[in-house]
Amino acid sequence: MPMLRRLALIVLSFILVITPVLAGACSLQSKAITTVTDVSPAEAYALVISRTGDPQFVILDVRTPAEFASGHIQNAVNVDFYSKDFRNEIDNLDRQKVYLVYCRTGNRSLKAIEVMKDLEFETVYHMADGITAWVAEGLTTVK
Repeated sequence: MPMLRRLALIVLSFILVITPVLAGACSLQSKAITTVTDVSPAEAYALVISRTGDPQFVILDVRTPAEFASGHIQNAVNVDFYSKDFRNEIDNLDRQKVYLVYCRTGNRSLKAIEVMKDLEFETVYHMADGITAWVAEGLTTVK
């Protein structure tokens, strides 16, 4: 009987030591995964139309304020990728909202999305060819 009691204590000790370690390992792996979907201007337009008025949908233009002023997608929010405060401004956005991100040709927006991934945003659509392709397809912008 003492042998069985010792074995039970060893098993119980093992469980008490290993469980917190495994729980810690699981929490390290539970980092949010950002879903990024590349969309064409036509797909972006359909997304904008279908989500019009939806407070959980944000159109994010990461060009400079001057570029933004020259023409942008209606209701877009401008956060300048080149701003020294860019990461902080992105960090202040709601990570649970759905974002359509674009720039002029897709380069800055791709880098901006890397920041959003790092900050664990949930759902991001990337207009990979930017506002240039949007305009080339005859879609409208506002000033």
